[in-house]
Amino acid sequence: MKAQDLNAFFTEADTFFKAHVTNGKVAYSNINKEQSQLNELMGKAKLISVSKEAANDYQAFWINAYNLSVIKGIIDNYPTNSPLDIAGFFDKTTYALGGKEITLNDIEHKLLRGQFSDARFHFVLVCGAVGCPPLISKAYLPKDLNEQLNTQTKLALNGDFLRVNMKKKRVEVSQIMEWYKEDFTMKGKTEIDFINEYRTDKIPNNFKLKYFPYDWKVNKQ
Repeated sequence: MKAQDLNAFFTEADTFFKAHVTNGKVAYSNINKEQSQLNELMGKAKLISVSKEAANDYQAFWINAYNLSVIKGIIDNYPTNSPLDIAGFFDKTTYALGGKEITLNDIEHKLLRGQFSDARFHFVLVCGAVGCPPLISKAYLPKDLNEQLNTQTKLALNGDFLRVNMKKKRVEVSQIMEWYKEDFTMKGKTEIDFINEYRTDKIPNNFKLKYFPYDWKVNKQ
């Protein structure tokens, strides 16, 4: 891998997200009208090779590649009301990325979660639905990655990713924490322990944890 190829990918991805993402919502109709920028970016991503030994390069590349591929998948089936309306969206459709033919699920579960124990991935991989954490209007970059992961995790856990009911001593959280419970309860921690690492107003440990349903409507502007 030439470093300049990877840097060019990050720069162009940054430009793309800035142009087409506002407050976590994606301008799919604009991208659909003019697809050349997205297709060029996907073409660049196809030729890049990253090694997990260079963890920040590797993680930043695959996070951006995932988020771009979700947009590509929705544009290829535009218009759509939800990624779930597209058969095989996560587990059958493949993208040519990083020298592989790979599905969205493979990026998330094999290349990221399977290689690194880091629950913060769940706050930056955006599946094209309103219930996902919001897409940021910039690229994830190797030099800023840890800070970006922390920022997005804090935003989610101090925002509408959870709902606290003091009277009922209950906290309702996104179903992401149910689906990936093992990621949020590593090393003997509870989900509430994980939440409190990033939350300003701590949740008391005796609160009951429930999950609210995921909103699968497409995250369009």
